[in-house]
Amino acid sequence: MLGRDPAQRLIAAAGESAARLRRDRGISPRLANVLIGDDPSSAVYVRMEQRRCREAGIDTVLHALPASAPTGHVIECVRALAADSTVHAILVQHPVPAPIDKRAVFEAIPPEKDIDGVSSATLGRVLLGMPAWIPCTPRGIMLLLAEYKVTLDGVHACVIGRSPILGRPMASLLINAHATVTLCHSRTRDLPDIVRQADLLIAAAGRPRFVRGDWIKPGAVVVDAGYNEGPVGDVDFESACRRAALITPVPGGVGPMTIAVLIDQTVAAAERRLGVSAGAAAAPSPAPII
Repeated sequence: MLGRDPAQRLIAAAGESAARLRRDRGISPRLANVLIGDDPSSAVYVRMEQRRCREAGIDTVLHALPASAPTGHVIECVRALAADSTVHAILVQHPVPAPIDKRAVFEAIPPEKDIDGVSSATLGRVLLGMPAWIPCTPRGIMLLLAEYKVTLDGVHACVIGRSPILGRPMASLLINAHATVTLCHSRTRDLPDIVRQADLLIAAAGRPRFVRGDWIKPGAVVVDAGYNEGPVGDVDFESACRRAALITPVPGGVGPMTIAVLIDQTVAAAERRLGVSAGAAAAPSPAPII
């Protein structure tokens, strides 16, 4: 399952909507990035994200803060962006270094600008299937599954990883799509046996080549949401692809969809802020968006 083509179509459609906003309102959608610390992977991701945003006609502004910044200072930065009417979307880059209280930082993002779905208000709405900005990677995975016509109704899905930005919202989206979901994590017992029962596996463990091919049920669909140095995913691709019916590569699978959804939701946030009818960019919808 390749993400580049559907991602490019989503970005192109969002770009057309951004162009209409500039033509009709004289305003460009604007995304504010808050980057804390000097994590090399985060810096590379932000540069790539900003480049893709500019290509789609979205303005970006970067607020880089040192890892030593106190929590209160980071919150003040986010609140200033929340009050800035020219900023339509706010993204605090993960990971947020300790000892900064990342939950307090996320809670400072107002729901209408929380386009990566990190606040408790947004996550609660996603869990309940209410209109909300769905976290970008889980929504990107749902769109990719729809692109490849993967049936979710009634299937047994296994999600490895329980982070509030990926595993938990991913499980909620699948449940709302009528899948039966097992959410696994680092303390799950007999994990390989659980994975072998799954028709659909979402791997977000954060460990390179963690999932082995002999864990995969023959004919299962495998989505590798991991990205590790190499670059390699959380699934051992060579062994898993011999058993899976469909599998996402790393890179080129989930990653392009994450950035495409970020761009799409930024444009949609600008449209909602300006009170115009949504064009190609998707307004918040009940989960799942497929």
